[in-house]
Amino acid sequence: MTQKANTPKYRMSFGTGGLFLNESVAIARLYQELGDWTAVKKAAGAKGVIPFRKQSSVTRSVREIANRLEVLKAEEIDLLCHGDYADQLSVLWLALCRGYRFIGEFAVELLSERFLSFRTHITYDDFDAFYAAKAEWEPELEAISTSTREKLRQILFRLMREAGILNQDDHICRALLSPSFMALITQSNPHELRYFPGAELGRQRGA
Repeated sequence: MTQKANTPKYRMSFGTGGLFLNESVAIARLYQELGDWTAVKKAAGAKGVIPFRKQSSVTRSVREIANRLEVLKAEEIDLLCHGDYADQLSVLWLALCRGYRFIGEFAVELLSERFLSFRTHITYDDFDAFYAAKAEWEPELEAISTSTREKLRQILFRLMREAGILNQDDHICRALLSPSFMALITQSNPHELRYFPGAELGRQRGA
């Protein structure tokens, strides 16, 4: 199947690590100070934002975090820097869904749909079935090795738990978005509320 002109390719580099909350806030604040992502990547590595011993691991993690945050608008960066814990998690989940087509589609097509149908428990089998369905049409997904897929699966579940999208028993949590975050998304792209299980329903009801 030919890649549609305006459809982003599947980037699967989210296997680098977890949500990186504290590191993401530090890098976002560096961006507010420097205003340039290339400079931010250099400065973050030099300032020891990532507490890894190996420089190669630091460089890779800084690059990954910066790539995630680059998809955010200035107001979203500001909320990440100065919002409360819940808002920070919401902004980071938004960045993942917006920056990684696979995660965004997983959130909309599986998590939100399952939440609305009251089937809230998510398993590795659900991931595998979703991945297989996508891979039928996307050569870049089909080409990824089984071991890498398993790592991506493990990391995605970790990301969802850390972001509060799943609880520790892997049940989908209803998103309780703050008015400030809800306003940002509504003004920017209301369809992105679908990344957050139950959020669009709450908006429709005026919750």
